[in-house]
Amino acid sequence: MEISQILDRKGSFVATISPTATIAEAAHELTSRFIGALVVSDDGAKILGILSERDIVRAISEFGGGIMNAQVTVLMSSEVRSCAPSDHVDSLMETMTDHRIRHLPVVVDGSLAGIVSIGDLVKSRLDELERDRDALEQFITAR
Repeated sequence: MEISQILDRKGSFVATISPTATIAEAAHELTSRFIGALVVSDDGAKILGILSERDIVRAISEFGGGIMNAQVTVLMSSEVRSCAPSDHVDSLMETMTDHRIRHLPVVVDGSLAGIVSIGDLVKSRLDELERDRDALEQFITAR
């Protein structure tokens, strides 16, 4: 299955945050939207970085609550792996596992076009396996 099919189902909305926002603002955005990561962007199209709830929790553990007043740029990962709508779920699951990442922005012509999470990929793979199982059951019972 291609990533474009996942985006067709879930939509292409991507929650972004300004690089000048505070970690507290990012935490609020994450919790209010029930999501695990924000793409850091000053225009909603160009990816400057990504900030996850895991990044925030680790920083609080290391630096204490004062980190909440810092700008997003202090904690964001600026080396962001991304994918294209034509990429396949299986290869991206491997990429996410190998690099221990849970979110991949989808990029088209250098602009942010969506985002997929490891949960999105696992769900699509499970749906595909279920369809295969159903097809095999129909084949076997039709004999």
